[in-house]
Amino acid sequence: MTLAAVMAALSDPARVQIVRTLASEQERTCGAFDLGISKATRSHHFKVLREAGLTHTRSEGTHRYVSLRREDADARFPGLLDAVLTAAEREAAAPALA
Repeated sequence: MTLAAVMAALSDPARVQIVRTLASEQERTCGAFDLGISKATRSHHFKVLREAGLTHTRSEGTHRYVSLRREDADARFPGLLDAVLTAAEREAAAPALA
């Protein structure tokens, strides 16, 4: 897990939405994310997050479950995920305030 890989992974709004969801829900099946993108694009985003070290994916039968590696990320880069999640929450709330 490198800072460059983590920052690159968090540079896409869809991936930030995945991280936001996982931060609040622990673990979720890959198909349960409604991101408004194709299945292939969604799979690409999961791969980028996994390769950056931000998520863990496990298979169970025909399902793939993804979870946020929060403890590992916080240990390596203290406060980074908190800052990203706080900024993402503010951005999501901004249109509602206008």
